[in-house]
Amino acid sequence: LEVRLVNPKGTGRLKAGMTFYLCTTKARPLNRLIIASAVETQGDVLSEVALDGDWNVVLFNDNHNTFDHVIDCLITTCGHDALQAEQCAMIVHFKGKCTVKTGSYDELAPIHKSLTEKDLTVELNP
Repeated sequence: LEVRLVNPKGTGRLKAGMTFYLCTTKARPLNRLIIASAVETQGDVLSEVALDGDWNVVLFNDNHNTFDHVIDCLITTCGHDALQAEQCAMIVHFKGKCTVKTGSYDELAPIHKSLTEKDLTVELNP
């Protein structure tokens, strides 16, 4: 993960609003996510997050999804077999979270979206 903050004014506090831009290079198309944000000093802050490398979909425990629903989602969305999905569900139940899929950002973004739409509590982390 590469993060770079640039503030031409040198001081200032971040405000809550952020804008995201995908940038490309000839060598690696769509390999950077640029996060732009305003600061109180009117300077711009840019954060670059590298999209290449390993990313993780992390599943968190909640009080409303059943074991069967979680297992079915992991099988259909992540491509787990029944045993792997059951083991991940048990880890989430007892430990509070479990990394259920690792890969590139481009591969995992649709999986993260699908699991979220199925009401699972997940994060996509570099």
